[in-house]
Amino acid sequence: MIELEIYAAGVRDLKMILELDHALGSIPGLRYKIDRNHDIVYFEVDHPQFNMLEVLSAFERLNLKPRVVGTVPRDMNKSKTQRIHDNS
Repeated sequence: MIELEIYAAGVRDLKMILELDHALGSIPGLRYKIDRNHDIVYFEVDHPQFNMLEVLSAFERLNLKPRVVGTVPRDMNKSKTQRIHDNS
């Protein structure tokens, strides 16, 4: 299991919680809990089928500025695309 914490000032507002719930609902296998007292969202996922950029962009679409608490788990940094190497 992978755990992640994200701080986002303003996420405690009920309207923002509902909008974030809608935005995160499209990410498969993601479970989360919002700590309204501290503006922190706790995430858990068994087998991530998404990357960190997808999670952070859900916050940014709502004009929240997400900051990861601690380090990003290695499995969350994987990209779905491959880097193109210039061999010229």
